[in-house]
Amino acid sequence: MKRVNVLILLLLLCGGISRMQADAPTHGALNRLDEVMAGKTFCQERREDSIRVLKLRLTRAEDDMERYGLCNSLFEIYLHYQADSALQYIQKKLSFIKPADHPSLKNEILVNRAEVMGVMGMYIEALEALQRVDSRTFDARQLIYFYSTYRACYGWLADYTVNSDEKQKYFERADIYRDSAISVLPVSPERRLMEVEVMLRKDEPGKALKVLDSLESYCPDDKYRAYLFFTESLAWEQLGNRDKVIDCLVRTAAVDLKMGVREYAALPKLARLIYEAGDLERAYRYLKCSMEDAVDCNARLRFMEVTEVYPIIDKAYVEKEGQERRMSRILFWCITSLACLLVVLAVYLYYGMKKLSTMRRHLSKANDELHEVNEELVQTGKIKEVYIARYLDRCVEYLDKMAQYRRSLEKLAMASRLEELFKAIRSEQFLKDERKRFYNEFDRSFLDLFPDFIEDFNGLLVEEGRIYPKSGEILNTELRIFALIRLGVTDTARIAHFLGYSLATVYNYRSKIRNKAAGDKDRFEQEVMNL
Repeated sequence: MKRVNVLILLLLLCGGISRMQADAPTHGALNRLDEVMAGKTFCQERREDSIRVLKLRLTRAEDDMERYGLCNSLFEIYLHYQADSALQYIQKKLSFIKPADHPSLKNEILVNRAEVMGVMGMYIEALEALQRVDSRTFDARQLIYFYSTYRACYGWLADYTVNSDEKQKYFERADIYRDSAISVLPVSPERRLMEVEVMLRKDEPGKALKVLDSLESYCPDDKYRAYLFFTESLAWEQLGNRDKVIDCLVRTAAVDLKMGVREYAALPKLARLIYEAGDLERAYRYLKCSMEDAVDCNARLRFMEVTEVYPIIDKAYVEKEGQERRMSRILFWCITSLACLLVVLAVYLYYGMKKLSTMRRHLSKANDELHEVNEELVQTGKIKEVYIARYLDRCVEYLDKMAQYRRSLEKLAMASRLEELFKAIRSEQFLKDERKRFYNEFDRSFLDLFPDFIEDFNGLLVEEGRIYPKSGEILNTELRIFALIRLGVTDTARIAHFLGYSLATVYNYRSKIRNKAAGDKDRFEQEVMNL
């Protein structure tokens, strides 16, 4: 039995070491990005709140110019979040002005339309809109916007084009409009950042990095910060420093996600790099997040960037899952064999102790006490037998459900029902249901072993800090954390992994309950383990 435990421990350590080696360069930064990604929905909800406020103000606006300004704000907030809605508010902007009275605004709306079409991948239409612009009506700010949009469109075309000659032609045109924007921009960090792009086009990354270092202290908003970090990643990429590229992309992706935008370039590029570094699971999650956001935003270029690498990573991920399933089967049969050996051993011990008690019935009180201890061991063996059988049933049930789920996805794929397939892939309901069922099974099993745990645990707390499950619950989160501690699982990372929470959440729960201890707070968890 000890040899088996040592073997399992070695396998877990090897897996952990290989994972640490894969993440070694930027392990901490990637973990922080994972935390930001976990809160992506909250960040997007904040953007939705801002949209609702602007829409409410639009309904209460009293004149057309105020409505125009609010529609412009809604266009800007939707631009990299939901391109279709951005296009709608461009049309509304046009309805609030008379083009003859406001020629510069009319031309600015054409630039707005080109910018949205560029995000949506309609590059030809975007250029046609820009060609209809009369830039002579623009002031300096509008002229910078006009040139920058032209530069962005040609840059997108260059990224989209496969032919090297065409790509070079588009880059050269983008350079022309970048130079035009620089000529209009006053001396400022924004201009210096645009000049950095010129340095990178001239293959001068060292010079570019010196300028970028001087600009990091000037970050007026998140959009500027993301642009700066991404440009820095391009400089390090030219120098061939992979770790620095990953670090810059991590910072860029974190800012993108915190802003709540859905159209971005850093995260899919980061997914490719960490996939090449061997972190398949994280690369798959990043790419899945990028694909969902690109679809929701209707950002065609970003979607195509993701779909170029997604099949490769998806295939590798499926193969990895297959290997894990094979390992699960091997472990299942190992556990089954161990269970059989335990049953045989329990039966052997039972009859051996029964025979021994018959032969030594005449022994002293010490022998009687020894007999009672042996009886307790038999009972312990029976408890192990019951819970091993319960665990094996749970494993078999889970394998059957995974097979059924895989067959359902296979049917959707074979039927080419891609929308339903993507919907099924994105849905987390299956995992949530299985996790809830697993926790209920854990709670029942734990309370079967320690039926008085809740009362004994509350006896260690002050009266106003005692914790009881709500109606319909077996154990709540606080009780489940300390149930794991009672079982000997004291490492915060393992508890967080088991419960699906962040390390900070588990740490806060432990600190909060420890502060409610009736006795010595430093010995509280040791007293829980002794219950």
